[in-house]
Amino acid sequence: MVQKAFITGITGQDGSYLAELLLHKGYEVHGLVRRSSTFNTSRIDTIYVDPHDPHARLFLHYGDLADSEQISNIMYNTRPDEVYHLGAQSHVRVSFDMPEYTGNVTALGTTRLLEAARRSNHTLRFYQASSSEMFGSAAPPQSETSSFRPRSPYACAKLYAYWMVKNYREGYDMFACNGILFNHESPRRGETFVTRKITRSIARLLSGKDKYLYLGNLDAKRDWGFAPEYVECMWRILQQEKPDDYVIGTGETHSVREFLDEAFSYVGLSVDEHVRIDPRYFRPTEVEVLIADATKSGEQLSWKPKITFPALVRIMVDSDMRAAGLEPIGEGDEILQKVFPDKWWRAD
Repeated sequence: MVQKAFITGITGQDGSYLAELLLHKGYEVHGLVRRSSTFNTSRIDTIYVDPHDPHARLFLHYGDLADSEQISNIMYNTRPDEVYHLGAQSHVRVSFDMPEYTGNVTALGTTRLLEAARRSNHTLRFYQASSSEMFGSAAPPQSETSSFRPRSPYACAKLYAYWMVKNYREGYDMFACNGILFNHESPRRGETFVTRKITRSIARLLSGKDKYLYLGNLDAKRDWGFAPEYVECMWRILQQEKPDDYVIGTGETHSVREFLDEAFSYVGLSVDEHVRIDPRYFRPTEVEVLIADATKSGEQLSWKPKITFPALVRIMVDSDMRAAGLEPIGEGDEILQKVFPDKWWRAD
């Protein structure tokens, strides 16, 4: 029997990669999409086919994590075997400007989905996309046993969702898991996130469209990995014998300044000449250092990241150069071909 999966946030970076992975594995995939006056499905356009096609295995459903009735109806009608909850207001800086909305969608949205899952199919497996931001000011490295000290409305909302997953697991005997993913990037990363903002700006600088790149805190340190590798961990978490929570990360930390230097030096641009600091991009409270202790996931999920920090930067710069009509340097493309000769996701 064909496995069914339901993905919230399917049009985002992680959702699009996960949809491709599950289709590659033979799943029937259902995704939640917010209705909008403009198209917001560009990341999954290449894998979407008309649902009336007899070979179609990807189906989209309009809904909103703020509407429990819609969520319940979709869950009841699709009856998935696995639920991957990736949808959220996921931008940390924006959460300071929209704390109530962030809480409603990111925190309560998880509760709505958990309750719909419990009522529709008690045997399904539930994955919650938790975040390393929940650790906040906790001393690094951070593991599954580290304390949580959130430093943003987004992190607080994610922590609420994390505990709701554990409560449903223990209270209702649900197969519900938290994947505490540290920062993971790719050419599909949203353009307002700092890594993509840097690599996209490089293409614009090289094209002569911009003269400066404006950034905030360059000293914040993060554990950065490659998104396609991380969505494979999501799937592996739900294939385990027992439900549990896992930290996913590379075990290395690099500052925003290091990412900036790596990207600019790759194309021969000067940081001092083109980068300006803008106070508007600073957070009211900052998370200084995040670094994963992923020992547990390495042992139990048999997982180890393959893409290094310099390789990640090159992959993203090459992609944004190509998207801008420029000839990429090519090192990132060569790395992908060497490390993933049979990769299951489409080229970006």
